[in-house]
Formats: sequence, C-alpha cells, structure tokens
Amino acid sequence: MVAVKPGFPDQNGAMHIAVVDDDEEIIDFVSAALTAAGYACTPFRTGAALLAALRRQTFDLILLDWNLPDSLGIDLLRSIRGTGAHSTAIIMLTSRSDKDDIAVALQTGADDYVVKPESSIVIAARVGAVLRRALPDAAQQRVSIFGKYGFDRLTGHVRFEGADIPLSAKEFGLALLLFENMHRPLSRSYLLEKIWQSAGDLPTRTLDMHVSRIRAKLNLTPANGYRIVAISGFGYRMEQFGAEELQ
Repeated sequence: MVAVKPGFPDQNGAMHIAVVDDDEEIIDFVSAALTAAGYACTPFRTGAALLAALRRQTFDLILLDWNLPDSLGIDLLRSIRGTGAHSTAIIMLTSRSDKDDIAVALQTGADDYVVKPESSIVIAARVGAVLRRALPDAAQQRVSIFGKYGFDRLTGHVRFEGADIPLSAKEFGLALLLFENMHRPLSRSYLLEKIWQSAGDLPTRTLDMHVSRIRAKLNLTPANGYRIVAISGFGYRMEQFGAEELQ
C-alpha cells in the first residue's frame, strides 16, 4: 500500500519525482528518503537524460542539481519553464549556497531551493510542501466544478447541467485527473500508474478505450467547453475552450 504524504491526499497512486544528480550517493540517499515517504522516484544523471524522459513521461516534481556532467541545472530549469507546456514543480537541490544563485533560481522558476547536504526528513518535508502548493485548490474540496461539469469525489458522480452521468470508478478518476491538469500533457505511463497503479501489464488499448468512453459520456466538445486531445507518442491533454473559466 502506498504511503500517504502528510497533508497531501494520494488517491490515485504515488506522486512521481525525477531525481537529477550525477552523484550516485546523493541519488540513492534522496530516492530512499522519498520512497520511504511514499513517492515514486526515477533517477537521472545527466540533463540530456532528463529532457529525453520529459518527451515521453510526466513527473509531478523534479529535484534538480545545479552542476551536471553535460549541462547546468539553471539552464535546464530555464529550458523546461520556457516551453510553457510544463507545469511540473521543480526544486533545486544543490551544494551552491550563494544568495545570488538562490535568487536567480527562484526568479527563473524554481519552486524551492535546498542546499546540500540536508537531512532526509527536511528534503521530504520540502517536497511535500511544494506538492501541496501545486495541488489545485479544487482537488482539496469534495465537489469540483469545471464549467458545466461537477465532480463529486465522495459519491464518484459527475453532473452535467444538473443531470447525473454514470461513470465507472476508473472513468471518473481518469476524467477528474485530466480536468485537474487542464492544458497539461500527461503521459500514458503517468495516467496508467495514477489510475490503474500499473504502467506496463495492461492491454495496450485500455487507456484509449477509457478516454473514448469519457469523451462520449461527458460529450466533451468545444461547444461544451472542453475536449481531450491525443498527443502522438506521448499521451493526452485536456483543453478548455471559449469564455468559460474553471471555477
């Protein structure tokens, strides 16, 4: 059973964290601390490896060292934030303690800055705090409203213009995850892990069939304000249309 992070409800599987550092001992130390706290960690030793992974995977948070063999963490931070498509939380985890470096990183888009060495309990607490801040306010409420759609987490029901729309538990979870990550590309492996707690042992079409049913049942069209877009070779993204705003 996946442990729940303090103050951060986890209903659909562990949060995914990329640990980027060229020091094997640091990677092992940080990954062990975060795994014990209930997170799923993926290690990267170069900036190129991280960028390649971001083209096919989705992470909830990236822990990023400043000095890497092939690049600078600050340049990677700038590149990721510059795409405009990545809302992933990023914490700089580095031995650089100069105040100017800290200021530059935060101004460039880092959500937090942790100076190494740091204790495992503090690193896990910093990660939890950043993820709580990144969690949409709607995700902390029983009912979330997106335009004409209302999601009741307690009952698992969706209402559209006052009428109940029957969804299975998996369909409800998948639809809500996409709505809560509006305009954010979510990889297939991320969606499978979040909803099915599996990234590889399900039939290939399982996710696609659920997306198709959600589109049909919720009548997701531009006329109703939303649509699910397939991203070739990556996954799916929910898009919002028109003047309606998320409430």
